[in-house]
Amino acid sequence: MRLLGLDPGLRITGWGVLEQRDNRLVWVADGVVTSDETLSLAERLAQLNRGIAEVIARFSPNEAAVEETFVNRNPASTLKLSQARGAVLTAAGLAGIPVSEYAPSLVKKSVVGGGQAAKQQVGMMIRQLLPACEIATEDAADALAVAICHAHHRGHAAMMLKLAGARR
Repeated sequence: MRLLGLDPGLRITGWGVLEQRDNRLVWVADGVVTSDETLSLAERLAQLNRGIAEVIARFSPNEAAVEETFVNRNPASTLKLSQARGAVLTAAGLAGIPVSEYAPSLVKKSVVGGGQAAKQQVGMMIRQLLPACEIATEDAADALAVAICHAHHRGHAAMMLKLAGARR
C-alpha cells in the first residue's frame, strides 16, 4: 500500500510518500512543491495543483492524507491556507485517490506521542521511524508525519472492521 502525505501551504506544500508493508513503513520519497509569490493567487494555486498532480503521477499512491486547516489568528492567512488545501485536494480527487484528513494535533500525537510537539521533535521521530529517509525540508517532514499518522489510523480502522465481522 503506497501512501501520500500532504502538508499544504500557499508558498510551500510538503509531500511524502511511504509504503506500508505489513507492519512496516518504508520511506519512498519526499519533497516540496512551491508557488511563485509574484504570480496571482489563481496561478499560484494552479502551480500547487500541477505539482501535486506530478507527484501523484510519478509515485502512484493508493491513498492520500492531508493535514486539516488550523484556524489562525489572521483570517486572511487561514483563507489562503484553505485555498492551498483545496488545490492539493483537487489534485488527489482528480486522480481518483481516496483522501483522509487529520487534525495537526493528531498527526503530532501519532508520531511523537504528544499533540503539542515541536517541529524539531517531529523531524527527529520521523528519522527514527524511517531511517532511510532523506527529509528535504520541514514541510516535507510534516507531510511524512501526516502519512505516518494515516498509516497508523487506517490500519486500526481495518482491524476494527475485521473484528466486527468476526463477531457476527
